[in-house]
Amino acid sequence: MTPVAVITGASAGIGAELARVFAANGHALALVARREQRLRELADEIAAAGRAKPLVLPLDLAQRDAASALRKAFADNNCEPQYIVNNAGFGLIGRAAELDRGQQLEMIDLNARTLLDLSLAFVDSLERHRGGILNVASVAGVMPGPGSAVYYASKAFALSFSEALHYELKPRGVRVTCLCPGPVPTEFQSRAGIAESAPNWLIDVPAARVAAAGYRGLMRGKRVVVPGLVPKLLFALVPRLIPKSVLLPQLEARQLDRRA
Repeated sequence: MTPVAVITGASAGIGAELARVFAANGHALALVARREQRLRELADEIAAAGRAKPLVLPLDLAQRDAASALRKAFADNNCEPQYIVNNAGFGLIGRAAELDRGQQLEMIDLNARTLLDLSLAFVDSLERHRGGILNVASVAGVMPGPGSAVYYASKAFALSFSEALHYELKPRGVRVTCLCPGPVPTEFQSRAGIAESAPNWLIDVPAARVAAAGYRGLMRGKRVVVPGLVPKLLFALVPRLIPKSVLLPQLEARQLDRRA
C-alpha cells in the first residue's frame, strides 16, 4: 500500500497550499473536496512540477459515510493514509438565531464531526507509517464569537480535541498538530458572507505561509501552530487579559460590521 497525505478542502485557499507544500516535500497525495475540476487542475499543476500526480477524490465530506467512502477509495487505489490533513470547513457571519439553522448544522458536521471522524478512522494506518494528523482550527477557537457563534464554537472543538489527541496518540508514534491561523485572505470570506476589504498587513497572513508553518509544525511534532506575530498575541493574550464583558460586544460588532 502506498502511503499518502490526505488533504481535505484541497480545492482552494489553505488546503491547496497545504497540498503544494506536502507535494514539494515528496509526499504522495490524495486530494479531497467537492469541486472536482479544481482538484484536477491542482493535481495537474503538481504533476507538471515533477511530483507524483495526486489521487483526486471528489467527495462531500459533510455526508455521514465520508470516512467509509474514503476507505473504499484508498483500497481501490492501493494506498492508505500516512497523514490526514483536516482542512475542510466553512464559516457564516450573523447572529445564530437569525442564520439558517440547517446551514449551521452543516457547518458543525464539516468543521467538527467530520474532523473527528477522519482523525480517528485511520489511526492504525497512521501508526504503521509513523505519520500524523494536521487539524486546521483558528485563533477563533480560544474565545466565544457572537456574530459568528457556531463557527467559533466549532473551532474551539477542533482545538480542544486536537490538543487532547496530541497526547493520546503520542505514545503510538502518531503526531497531532492543530494549525490555528488568524485572518487569511482566501475564498473563505466570500463563503462566510464577509464583505471584501483591503488587506490588513498587520494581521493577515498569506495562505502559503500558513501552510508552510503548519507542515513544519506537524513534522516537528508541535501541539499547536499559530502563524504570524499578531495572531500569536491574539491567541495567547486576548482570552486572558480582556474580560468577556468587554470582549464579547466588541467581537459581535466587528463580525456584524464585516457582513457583505
